[in-house]
Amino acid sequence: MSSRSLPYSVQDVHYDNAKFRHRSPFKVITQALVTSRIRYSCGGCSIGKFLMLLMIVGLTYLVMHRSPDHSASNVLSNGVENGEHKYVKEGVSRIRRIWRKPPRLPPQLPPDEEGNFRSSPEEQRLYWVSRQQKVKEAFIHAWSGYRDYAMGYDELMPLSRRGTDGLGGLGATIIDSLDTAIIMGADEIVIEAMSWIENKLMERIEKKGQVNLFETTIRVLGGLLSAYHLSGGDNVTTGDIGIPMTLKGVKSNILLEIAKNLGDRLLSAFTSSPTPIPFSDVVLHDRSAHPAPDGLSSTSEVSTLQLEFNYLSKVSGDPKYGSEAMKVLEHFRTLPKVEGLVPIYISPHSGQFNGENIRLGSRGDSYYEYLIKVWIQQKNSGSQLNYLYEMYEEAMRGVRHLLVRRSIPKGLVFVGELPYGSNGAFSPKMDHLVCFLPGTLALGATKGITRKKAVERNLLTPEDLENLKLAEDLAKTCFEMYAVTSTGLAPEIAYFHVEGDSEGGLDGGNKSSEYIDDILIKHNDRHNLLRPETVESLFVLHRITEDPKYREWGWQIFEAFEKYTKADSGGYTSLDDVTVIPPRKRDKMETFFLGETLKYLYLLFGDEHVVPLDKFVFNTEAHPLPISWSKYSA
Repeated sequence: MSSRSLPYSVQDVHYDNAKFRHRSPFKVITQALVTSRIRYSCGGCSIGKFLMLLMIVGLTYLVMHRSPDHSASNVLSNGVENGEHKYVKEGVSRIRRIWRKPPRLPPQLPPDEEGNFRSSPEEQRLYWVSRQQKVKEAFIHAWSGYRDYAMGYDELMPLSRRGTDGLGGLGATIIDSLDTAIIMGADEIVIEAMSWIENKLMERIEKKGQVNLFETTIRVLGGLLSAYHLSGGDNVTTGDIGIPMTLKGVKSNILLEIAKNLGDRLLSAFTSSPTPIPFSDVVLHDRSAHPAPDGLSSTSEVSTLQLEFNYLSKVSGDPKYGSEAMKVLEHFRTLPKVEGLVPIYISPHSGQFNGENIRLGSRGDSYYEYLIKVWIQQKNSGSQLNYLYEMYEEAMRGVRHLLVRRSIPKGLVFVGELPYGSNGAFSPKMDHLVCFLPGTLALGATKGITRKKAVERNLLTPEDLENLKLAEDLAKTCFEMYAVTSTGLAPEIAYFHVEGDSEGGLDGGNKSSEYIDDILIKHNDRHNLLRPETVESLFVLHRITEDPKYREWGWQIFEAFEKYTKADSGGYTSLDDVTVIPPRKRDKMETFFLGETLKYLYLLFGDEHVVPLDKFVFNTEAHPLPISWSKYSA
C-alpha cells in the first residue's frame, strides 16, 4: 500500500443524510450572511464582495416575488391569500434547490493510482497479474515478428520485415528469448526456440567465424545455461524457481552439451592471451582468438564473463571454465585504482589499464556489477572471494565521493564521468546504461532479501543504508529521464544541468515535467534502443523495498513502449528521437528487448517467489543463474 494519503478527506467516506436535512429559507439566508460576516470583516469589505452580497439579496427577492408561470390576473382570480401562499411555497422550494449542497461522495482515485489502493492483497495481486499478462502479450507480439521475418538471424528489422546478423550469426534473439518464454509459461515459443536450437545451433557454432567474447558469453552461453537450469537441469525443482516444471520440448541435456561446446571455443580468448586479460574476439570454427584492432579490451567486457563460466564449471564438473575466468578478477585485484574506480580500457598484452577515462556507462558498467554478483553467486564457497566484496565496497565509496552530483534547479541525483581521470574536469553526462546501478546498489546492500527482513535481522551496516538511499535516488532520476521526454521514453544519453552550464534548448519536450530544466538531451543522443537497465533496477528495488511506486513507474514505461515502438506486423522498433511526436523509427529490435526488458517488466509485476533474488543472480543480459552451491572443485 502506498504511503501517500488519500486525495480526499477521510471524513468524506463516512457521510450521512442528516447533513442535508430541511432548512428554512430564512435560516439559509441568515446563515449565509452570518458566515460571510465571520469570514470577512466589514472594514475589509471590497466593492466585489459588496456586489456579491447585493446579488444574493436580489436573487432571493426575485425568487420570492416573481414567477414566470403566473400572471397578475391569475393571482386575483384565485385569491390573494392563496397566491401569496403559492409564491412563498415555490420560492422556498427554489431557494432550497439553490442552497442545498449535493452530497459528498466517497473518494474516487485517478486511474493510474487505483492499483495502490486495492481493498485487499488478493485484489492487488490480480490487478498486477492483469498487467503482467499485457507484458506477456507484448513478448508474444515481439516473438511473432521475429519468427515470421527473421528466424535464425540475430535480430529483427521490424519495419523492413527482415533479419540481420550483427552478433556473429548464432540466432541470438532465439537464445536470449528462451528463458523469458520459460518464465512466462509461453510454451509454444519454448517449443519453437528449442526446435531451432536443437537442429541448427551446433552447426552454426562449428561453421561460424568471428564473434565477440563478451556478447557471445552473456547472450548465448548465459542464455543456454539459464534455460538449462530453468527447464529442470541441475536437479532444479519448482520450489527453487517458483514456476511450474511442466515444459514440453525442452531437452536440458542438449542445452548443456551445446553450452560446453561453445565454452570450449570461447576459452581460446583466455589461453591465447599472454596475460590473464583475454582477447576480445574469437573465431569459433578454428578455436582461435585475437585482440581488437586497437589492441585493447574493454574493462567491462573482460570482467563480465565470470558468472557464466563459473556456472558452466559447476554443471559440467570441469573447473577449467571458471578457473580461467576468475583469473581476470584476481588480476584486477592487483591493479592500481582511483578510490576503487578503474579506467574503461585495459591491454591484454601488458595487463595494465589504458587511459584515464572513468565512467559507469559503456565499457565500464558491468565491471562493478559483477564484483558484487560473482561474490553473491559463490558466497557459500568460503572467505577466499571476500576480496570481491571489498573491491565492490571501495568502488561504491569512490562513486559516492567522485561521481555523484545533484542537478539544478530541482536537485536530481546523478552519476557523472571523469573522462580525464580524477585530476580532470567532471562531466555531467550519464548514459542510460548507468541505470543498472540502482539495482546493483540495492542488491549489494541486502544481498537479495527484502529491506524489512534485513533490518529485522540487523544485517544492514550504515554503508548499506547509504547505498540503499543512493539506489532509490538514482532510480528516481532514471525514471525522470523517461518522464521528461515527449514520448515518455528515455534517451541513450542525458546531461544534467549543473552550475556553470548554460546550454539551452536541449530539453526532452515534456514541458509539464518538473525536471524539464534539469535534464539536457543533445541531438545525437536522443535515440532509444529499447534498453532494459531502468526497468531492471525498478524490478530489483521493488523486490527489496516492496514500494509499489516502482511498479507504477515500470507500467508507465511499458505503456510508452507499447504506444511508440510497437510494429503492427510484429516486433518493436528502436527510435531515433524520443523528444518529438511522432518519433522517427530506426528499424531494429535488439535481442535484449525480449531477453531483458520484457523479462524484467514481467517479473516486476509478478510474485516475488518467481526467480527469487536470494536464490538467483541475473547475469548482465538478465539470464538468471542459481547461487546456492559451493565452489567448483579445482
